[in-house]
Amino acid sequence: MSAFDDKLDFLLGEATKLGLNINLDLFSKVAKGLGPSLYSDDAALVSSSDPDEMNRVKTSFLNGKLGITDDQAIEEALAEVVAQFGSSNRNKYRAIFYYLLVEKFGKASVYGD
Repeated sequence: MSAFDDKLDFLLGEATKLGLNINLDLFSKVAKGLGPSLYSDDAALVSSSDPDEMNRVKTSFLNGKLGITDDQAIEEALAEVVAQFGSSNRNKYRAIFYYLLVEKFGKASVYGD
């Protein structure tokens, strides 16, 4: 197995712990889109309590990658995703976090789905 496959298996296990039903094909594409940050302990996590981090998620991913511009919808979606993880959960894995946002906004087409 490749390092990517190992990481994907780990993340799928984490998603299962959260009770999430994951579309493997889409999840794999979202994870692959993260590039090397998928393997960095710090970059692989989203710190929902850090306003700068949440702003990066908004501008780089939601505005930039997904083309979402509705600030109210963004705030609601971010709050929902944080709630799915549990606000006290310190392991909000970026691949899962982004996958949930892609699903929330129906933007699978960005990844060719």
